Amino acid sequence: MTETVMSVRDLSVEFDTRDGIVRAVQNVSFEVLAGQTLAILGESGSGKSVTAQTVMGLLDTPPGRITSGEVHFEGIELLGAPARVRRRVSGEGIAMVFQDSLSALNPVYSVGGQIAELLRVRRGMSRANAWDRAVALMARVSIPAPASRAKDYPHQFSGGMRQRIMIAMAIALDPKVLIADEPTTALDVTVQAQIMELLLELQEEKGMGLVLITHDLGVVAEVAQKAAIMYAGRIIESGTVHELFTDTAHPYTRGLLRSIPRVDRQDAELWAIPGAPPNLLTLGGGCAFRDRCDAAIDLCGAERPSLLPPHSANTPGERASACHRREEVLSGQA
Repeated sequence: MTETVMSVRDLSVEFDTRDGIVRAVQNVSFEVLAGQTLAILGESGSGKSVTAQTVMGLLDTPPGRITSGEVHFEGIELLGAPARVRRRVSGEGIAMVFQDSLSALNPVYSVGGQIAELLRVRRGMSRANAWDRAVALMARVSIPAPASRAKDYPHQFSGGMRQRIMIAMAIALDPKVLIADEPTTALDVTVQAQIMELLLELQEEKGMGLVLITHDLGVVAEVAQKAAIMYAGRIIESGTVHELFTDTAHPYTRGLLRSIPRVDRQDAELWAIPGAPPNLLTLGGGCAFRDRCDAAIDLCGAERPSLLPPHSANTPGERASACHRREEVLSGQA
């Protein structure tokens, strides 16, 4: 069996706002396996990035607040661990590639200097050795002329090159889990493909578990083995990518898949999920997707469905859906 390197259990996060409490993440659980890719999918505001920030210990508190949950990494429960333990795990155990590379990099230091500083502080390297290692890391992520470009500043690089530098920093300490939060946002299609190819090469080379946070179903189909679909702060369906793309057990996932353009149906009109995501301040009880769902029944407004495996699932240990009509959706009867 593939080793579980990180697990998240029953994670809930809320924010205090002027208008009330926003429950941004509710009872989220998942596992990350060595050498495998888990995709966390969902539209903007579904809780994907807040989940990643909480795992990394980057949640701003206040206004954020963890109300429940555990994050386990190699036998360590991170949410309750001392700050020195969290600092040690961050970067060396779990690393993150952020969505906005220009904001994540310091504009007044050269990119080589930023990578080298990480190595001096965390590995105790000399300035010369840290610089040489920084150049080698830039070469590994295919930065042209790395020895000279290491002296340049973030604004002197294109978006794709800055993202490569972020990846070089993330792998500098050989983490066992890499969290990539929308790593190809605002990049053109060709560069997106190059960045994803690089991440997969590094994953295979180092045996890392990869958590890919995205809203791009095409990327998920190409690179991930498992996926968790988030909606309104909850995971509403999970399973292998093959299962989710061929036999979905939740109407929201079905709607996402129907909205993908298909090359074999060029004249067909694109389908869209009606309505808009709910306001998390006024979510109330019941299923959060009920007002947009074409399979909703009275029970959906009265009782929130639990994330449970359908009886007819091929892999009930992995497959789960938070839908009262999961069996009917899976069989095509709803």
